[in-house]
Amino acid sequence: MATHLDLEEQEQLDQLKAFWNKYGNLITWVLIAVLGGYAAWNGWNLWQRSQATKAGAIFDQLEQAAQSGDAARTLRIFGDLKDRYPGTVYAEQGGLLTAKTQYDGGERDHARATLEWVAEQGGQPEYQAIARLRLAGILLEEKKYDEALKQLDAISAKEFFALAADRRGDVLLAQGKKDEARAAYQSAWKTMDPNVEYRRLIDAKLTALGAAPAPDGLVGASPK
Repeated sequence: MATHLDLEEQEQLDQLKAFWNKYGNLITWVLIAVLGGYAAWNGWNLWQRSQATKAGAIFDQLEQAAQSGDAARTLRIFGDLKDRYPGTVYAEQGGLLTAKTQYDGGERDHARATLEWVAEQGGQPEYQAIARLRLAGILLEEKKYDEALKQLDAISAKEFFALAADRRGDVLLAQGKKDEARAAYQSAWKTMDPNVEYRRLIDAKLTALGAAPAPDGLVGASPK
């Protein structure tokens, strides 16, 4: 009986050896690839967290400079932030804050250039949308209407569609296109959350154009 079991075990060992000789290298490389990928993923996450921590420290410095109104120092810190950590959210936030500081300090051209960087190089659609909205505002002040509209057309974040439509109405109205401006404001009013306070300003714009919107409770109501 023992001999029979020994023969079966030997046969199984022989089969295992044959299998390993045939597929061992393939299995080994697959395992290396899987484990290597897992290690790389963990390493990437650690690197990302490290980058974010370092970028956050620089952003804190930028925020302090902006709060003091020092546009020159804010710009220097932002330059360091975007050069070293361009792919972080802090770089985009820093760009928006730097542009505001520049604009408040009367440096409109510099503010526009900073916003253009966020709009073109930023990785978050939301921050890109904010940058484009602010850019459109500056271009509207400079009477560069077509450029302003192009910035608004490039906004992809759905959460900002209502604000983009409102700003589009401002640009069209400045061009003397009242009917188109009215349509843009109506689109903004319809798509904006009724609970957002800003909606009242859109209401006022429509009222000034003789197209006051019906109260929300009456929209779609059937006449009695």
